[in-house]
Amino acid sequence: MVLLPKLSFRDSFFGCCLQLRTQEFPSLFSVSFVDRKKLTMALELVGGAFLSASFQVVIEKMASLKIVDSIWGKKLNEGLFRELKIMLLSANAVVKDAEDKQVWNTNVREWLHELQAAVYDAEDLVQAIDAEALRCKIEAEYGSSSSSHCQVLNLLPMPATSFKQQVESKMRVVIDTLKFILDQKVHLGLKEGSVQTISSKRIPATSTVEESGVYGTDDDKEAIIKLLLATDESSGEKFSVIPIVGMGGIGKTTLAQLVYNDERVKNCFGFKAWVSVSYEFDIFKITKLITERVANSPSFNNSDDLDLLQVKLQEALEGKKFLLVLDDVWNEDYFQWEELKKPFESGACGSKIIVTTRNESVSSVMRNNNIPSFQIQTMSDENCWKLFVKHAFVNVDPCCHPKLEEIGRKIVQKCKGLPLAVKSLGSILRHQLHLEEWETILKSDIWDLPKQKNSILPALWLSYQYLPSNLKRCFAYCSVFPKNYEIDKDELIKLWMAEDLLEPQNNKRIEKVGEDYFDDLSSRSLFQKSRWFRATMHDLVHDLATFVAGDFCLSLNGNNSDKLLSKVRHLSCLKEQSLEHNYEDLFKVKCLRTLSFPSNCYRQLQLDLDFLDRMNLWATLACLRSLSFHGCSIAKLSDSIGNLKLLRYLNLSKTMISEVPNTVCRLYNLQTLILSACFELKLLPTEMGRLINLRHLNIASTNLEKMPLQMCNLKNLQMLTDFVAGKYSGYTIRLLKDSLFAWKT
Repeated sequence: MVLLPKLSFRDSFFGCCLQLRTQEFPSLFSVSFVDRKKLTMALELVGGAFLSASFQVVIEKMASLKIVDSIWGKKLNEGLFRELKIMLLSANAVVKDAEDKQVWNTNVREWLHELQAAVYDAEDLVQAIDAEALRCKIEAEYGSSSSSHCQVLNLLPMPATSFKQQVESKMRVVIDTLKFILDQKVHLGLKEGSVQTISSKRIPATSTVEESGVYGTDDDKEAIIKLLLATDESSGEKFSVIPIVGMGGIGKTTLAQLVYNDERVKNCFGFKAWVSVSYEFDIFKITKLITERVANSPSFNNSDDLDLLQVKLQEALEGKKFLLVLDDVWNEDYFQWEELKKPFESGACGSKIIVTTRNESVSSVMRNNNIPSFQIQTMSDENCWKLFVKHAFVNVDPCCHPKLEEIGRKIVQKCKGLPLAVKSLGSILRHQLHLEEWETILKSDIWDLPKQKNSILPALWLSYQYLPSNLKRCFAYCSVFPKNYEIDKDELIKLWMAEDLLEPQNNKRIEKVGEDYFDDLSSRSLFQKSRWFRATMHDLVHDLATFVAGDFCLSLNGNNSDKLLSKVRHLSCLKEQSLEHNYEDLFKVKCLRTLSFPSNCYRQLQLDLDFLDRMNLWATLACLRSLSFHGCSIAKLSDSIGNLKLLRYLNLSKTMISEVPNTVCRLYNLQTLILSACFELKLLPTEMGRLINLRHLNIASTNLEKMPLQMCNLKNLQMLTDFVAGKYSGYTIRLLKDSLFAWKT
């Protein structure tokens, strides 16, 4: 594998155009650039909602409209551009309020979906313009491709008039759609300028616990108590932090309560205090609560002096061995923690602080010794069943209702070992002995359950709501994978790249940004690590991602093949039966961005690509960014693949193709080309040098005979798995030398 350095901005096409545009129209471009900068800053100030990142992407892409103007010398209607920007900003002003309300208000949720669809259309428009600008640049440099008759104009579903007219016509449609959607905000009670707050219907947890209602925690409890009772004289620290980490609803707080109330723990520590911290890490409030409890006095009610409180707390803890529980901590700011812990240094050696959190990053900030985070695991099915029986049957023997017991055990399996889910579903069915009620719960999604009794919803929703806006979109995208699917980290990052979900950062490769995103989601317990560089999502977390993505992401299988596909942007087909050999459903998806056939379909999914080609499917799917035929039984790829001008990710691994059509070289936006384990493949396309945006080329386990002559033109290439010397080894080695030199400059 060859890892290659990042390309500098001077090699970027749009960088060149930016310099050109500044020289040709200095005053006009200067105004546009400043305006764009202000708009981007405005979005950053109010960022946080799912759609905010989408708005920002569209506005940042607006510069492409200027580039097209520069190339053709045609003045596009700047008034329309300005109007579109204003519409997007207006939408962004209310989207936070809408996101807060969508969980409990289905009308607001539908409104958000319509808004998301309009934003998708705006993204498609500006990216189509980028693609056309790129085509003009490449064909001016290399000459027209032998098969370049089909241009980006086909991306816009309008009469074949001039590109300028099509752009303005499509933009007018998008603006009118946004205006109509925004006019409805008053009727929905949505407010502009609403600051998004992290809200919850949960009551803050206290230190009390009903031990008779807890199952399967004995081993975890003993492990934590062992850490609490251990002496830490060798560490040199006055106190040690013990982080308990796990996803929402898995039982972190319950475990901390059990430990806190154990007699051995009570006898070990001279002072104990429990503080429910939650989302706002208020140093003053936390310090005040601890001070009042350690001093056993509410005399600080009127105090607003943090210094006074810290001095009093420091004096009260002097020489005392204390146990402090900080429950439900979200703070990742190291300096805030440093400020809060100052008074704790006066305590006696052996003092302990238990921290419960969903985020491994929080524990990393607070941990001060070599004690690793205690990761809570899901409950066994048998313990889940005991918990369910306690809350659902209420002194009724399940054996007296065999049908209910059968359905109840299936409901428990649906909870996948999450105690909060078991308890919540059990409480909904409390005193309900009607078979129909139980079957309804079994078949229902968690979002359809009665809101007043649904504690799963707010618990999981918090994990999503607390994500930055860029991570929200990446998380929602993961719903395109089937449940229990092992997500490959490298594959997911490339798919995020293709969908423009990764926010560029200075001096950092975009792939490294993707790694940080993946690790962040893992740290927040939204991913569960399975094997090396792979992860899964808990079923209920997958349900959360599906809820957030709405109608735009779908994993199609034999059980949901009747789903409405008209709004779908990201589609995976799990089974051949989901398409039922007629493929008509694919023609209903006019704006599809992702189409994949997961790896477990290998050698099972027979795709009639000739039929799809005759039906002109590729024109229908002209907005595709990602296309994966991994493991499908296909031997030939149609020349029409070259019509997918926005395609950035193409996976043909483990197929039986013997050649890659030269029309693939018209995919100027292509970033990733995966051809691994294509054992019949002998040659790569001759015009590979046109793929100037290609970053990843995987040709491992192929039977290639030689490399194309234009490999050295791939100046953005970051990863090349193999380099085939071929028959003419001397020339090929010189080509490799030239390629490496080109990739490093």
